[in-house]
Amino acid sequence: MSFYNTLKFIVTHPLNKKNPVAGLVRFGKWQLKSRLLNRPIICNFATKSKLLVSKGMTGATQNIYCGLQEFNDMAFLLHFLRDTDQFIDIGANVGSYSILASSEIGATTFAVEPVPKTFKSLQKNIRLNNSQDITNSFNMGVGSSKGKILFTAGLDTMNHVAIEGEKNTIEVLVDTFDSLFELNKTTLVKIDTEGFESAVLEGMEKSISNSNLQAIIIELNGLSKRYGYDDNKIHNKLIESGFKPYDYNPFARTLNLRTSYGQYNTLYLRDYKFILNRVQAAPSFKIHNTEF
Repeated sequence: MSFYNTLKFIVTHPLNKKNPVAGLVRFGKWQLKSRLLNRPIICNFATKSKLLVSKGMTGATQNIYCGLQEFNDMAFLLHFLRDTDQFIDIGANVGSYSILASSEIGATTFAVEPVPKTFKSLQKNIRLNNSQDITNSFNMGVGSSKGKILFTAGLDTMNHVAIEGEKNTIEVLVDTFDSLFELNKTTLVKIDTEGFESAVLEGMEKSISNSNLQAIIIELNGLSKRYGYDDNKIHNKLIESGFKPYDYNPFARTLNLRTSYGQYNTLYLRDYKFILNRVQAAPSFKIHNTEF
């Protein structure tokens, strides 16, 4: 993200609208502090959790500037999940979503991150929040079958299954969602695999029909083309499996039906009434003096 786009993101973020200058101050403080110390820094996150953040961690630093980087989706997680549920994070990166689920809510959490260096940061964040007892982490990938695949290794949140000719790659183990997870309680799944989402869904044929799987946050942004997949087919697969796409408004706590998937993350829900009752009954959260 360019410098201009970063500043625009900060001042227009929903949690900074009351005081955009404060968001810019957090940005400036982080830039100065991260350069002076030149080491990972423990930062407050959400209401009672923390993140260990290093310079260059794009997603994690946006949490510092704005409270919740992906506000609508992260707020949905906070409002929907209960401590009796489970959250499965495919493409966890350093663990922002997983830490929200485990440390803020107390939900049983499964975090999958294939890149070893990023996985180490994920584990540090789990330990930092003392959530080891309810968080299971996997240094591997999730796909359509068991085996090994090549991943890029130096692109932070943009690491992905490598295509022919890409350099700085590593070999990682991969298995199917169905082989790894048992959906025996209400479940929210996040899938952020930089275009490899279709392969993940191919490996969760059993799970996707399980009524305990109530919500999926999935990124459909056109990157699937590099693997020969089609986002429209992913969307249709989810519709056929009983899900519908929605936008979530965390302030009004409303779910608005979409006609198709969004440009970035899309929220797919199974039981609208059950989920709406859940989010409307959830306690409020207050971040950067903004309650939602």
